[in-house]
Amino acid sequence: MNELILAQGYTRPDDDELHEKLTKMQYNVTQMQIMEPPHSSEYWDLFDPGIYVDVTTGEPLFSSLDKFETESGWPAFRKPIVPQAVTSHMLVACGSVRLRLRSRAGNAHIGFLFKDSPVETQGPRYRVDGAALRFIPLEELEAQGYGYLAPLFAE
Repeated sequence: MNELILAQGYTRPDDDELHEKLTKMQYNVTQMQIMEPPHSSEYWDLFDPGIYVDVTTGEPLFSSLDKFETESGWPAFRKPIVPQAVTSHMLVACGSVRLRLRSRAGNAHIGFLFKDSPVETQGPRYRVDGAALRFIPLEELEAQGYGYLAPLFAE
């Protein structure tokens, strides 16, 4: 699967195009690193089958198969579809250390990585700003050019 999602297949638009393409919230989150308010995203409590892609480039980042319920008000995932699609960067602010998440191809801010997940998630928690994502339902994967990821959902 790692070789199917290559950064070269996705390019970051220039800033003028991003201003046109994205809503103000999407731009502020992905480019200005401003956190969206909790419970404000249409995705924080969506659990339909499908994938979540970087709103700036369309690069696939997360699958609904790895999404879990959280009361935080933001989408949370156990892991990205491929580890390389999401990068983490240390952020030191106000005496605390956090891991900021960025999309690989778009270099867009997408959220934070926390190691303090509930036991039932068995691993890290990717807390993602919904404004950084676009959801593609399973039944639309083929039509939107992501049909190669449909096998992820095969039983």
